[in-house]
Parts: sequence; C-alpha cells; structure tokens
Amino acid sequence: MYSNLAQELFNNLPICNRGNFPSTRYQGSKNKIVKWIDYWTKDLKFNSVIDAFGGTGCVGYMFKNRRKQVFYNDILKFNYYIGLALIENSSTLLDVNDIDSILTKHKNIDYPDFVTRNFQDIYFTNDENKWLDFVITNIKLIDNKYKQALAYYALFQSCIIKRPYNLFHRKNLYIRNADVKRSFGNKTTWDASFDFYFKKFAREGNKAVFSNACNNVVSNSDVFDLKVKADLVYIDTPYISSKGTGVNYIDFYHFLEGIVLYDQWENLIDEKSQHKKIKNMKNVWCRAKDIQNAFDIIFEKFKDSIIVLSYRDDGIPTIDNL
Repeated sequence: MYSNLAQELFNNLPICNRGNFPSTRYQGSKNKIVKWIDYWTKDLKFNSVIDAFGGTGCVGYMFKNRRKQVFYNDILKFNYYIGLALIENSSTLLDVNDIDSILTKHKNIDYPDFVTRNFQDIYFTNDENKWLDFVITNIKLIDNKYKQALAYYALFQSCIIKRPYNLFHRKNLYIRNADVKRSFGNKTTWDASFDFYFKKFAREGNKAVFSNACNNVVSNSDVFDLKVKADLVYIDTPYISSKGTGVNYIDFYHFLEGIVLYDQWENLIDEKSQHKKIKNMKNVWCRAKDIQNAFDIIFEKFKDSIIVLSYRDDGIPTIDNL
C-alpha cells in the first residue's frame, strides 16, 4: 500500500532511458508499479540483484537500466526465454532476414502438426494452429540463443494478444468467433494476423535490447535451488488471498510453456483437462498450509542480502506475519 504523495512522486520519476521495456499483458506483472519499486529501492546500497521470480522481467529490467548486475530467475521455461531476450542479451537483434525466415514455410523442412492435431477449436483457428506449428519449428532451429529468445518473446506476445482475457485458462475460441455485441475485448485485435503481431513484437523486443556494462545472467530454476548470491534479492511470489486461493501461473500460460517444450508437449498434457493444459507442477507458493514455511526457508536462504518483497495486504501469510 502506498500514499497519494508517494504515488505522485514515483509518477514523476523517470526510469533511466537506456532501454525501452516492451508492452506486456501478463497477469501479475509489476510493470504498472515498477517506478514505485524503483523509488523505494533507489537509495539502498547495492550493486547486484537477484530477481528470484522474474516473470515478465520488468523489475529485473528496471534494475538493469539502473546499471545493476541482474540475476534473473524463473521456474517456468517460457519466462526464462523472456529473461534471455531482455535481461541477459546485451546486443543481439532480430534482423529482417531472420524474421522473414521465421515466417516462411521452408520446402526442405518436414513440419510437424502437433498444435493442429491437439488444439482444434480450443484457442486459435485451424489456420492459426498450422501457422504456429511451422513457426515454432523454425524458431527451434535458430542456433543463436538470443535471436531464438527474441523470436519466442515475439511469439508469446502474439499468442497472448489474440486471446480473450489474454489467458489460456479455458477453452473459449467461441468468444472470438461469436457474432455478438461484447462488453470486453476487441474482435479486430483478435483477428489480426499472427504475421502482423509477430513483426510488431519483434520490433518491440529489439528496441528493448541494450548493454548496461554488467554480466547479467538468466536461470531457469526453483528458487530454493538457486546458488547465486547478490546484494539485493527481489521476491515476488505467487499470492494466496485471505480466502486461501492461490495463483499458479502455469494454469494461465501453459500454452506458452508448451511452445518452448514442443518436443515434450504431448507427454505433459493433462488429458482430463478440456483445454489441454499442462499437468500442474507442485508449487508450495499456491498452498496455504505450506507457504509460511516456504517464506521461512527463502528468508533464511537470502538472510545475508537486502530482501525486497512484493506482497498483497490481504494475503496469507499476513504482512504482520511476514
């Protein structure tokens, strides 16, 4: 919680303009309050940061703009690629030839049809599913990890913007297709081509790339297994409301996780799920009975660092308990 005065102060506080963080539509993103986080951390004495639950990367990116060494981590593999593209990457861009090659169906490649076969009438149209199969395959074949990460970033954002609610939480392609008046969403936005959005978000990703003269490192790990040390640790766990309801982000973005695990995807699907979600990973941050012990462990783990924690005022555990 913050006061109106603090709100005014951070609204007028510019983030250093060394890079331009791209637009994002992820639930739980701290992009709207990243200036506020910057305001309350700017006078602390630190040179290195662990963004332990990196997510969209907006907080890690803010610290990168502040010329701190950033160690970005996220347990989800698709978020790892976002971190590679925006945090660790200091100079690599997607050029016109890269984008054209990604968006071209090459005669010498035998393209699979996994999305086409498994996700009919769930998230995207049949033609869009076919597009996804060949574009994912082209991205997998990119041998430069930063170009590949930027391509994945552009693909993730393209998928999200074409989804009602920007989520993959239910089978609801019918919302896009229904010829009815809507109180939300934009059919024109949903129906614009994947090619159009991929090029748009590839440009945004390129504009975000810059060097802060630090060796920034990205990892794909459970936070409890992290070996790295830093002066400051930023913690933004999934929240459990006072009613005991937790948020497991894999339920919202499993389709994006499947994209980067394309060759394994078939074995990861929960066949009991109508919308073909990935089987849930165990997540102590989403269980009220486990979360306080999880905080005990993480506070002990990083006790030699400055700890900055984002949490909700009606969460479990309470702010007082934390």
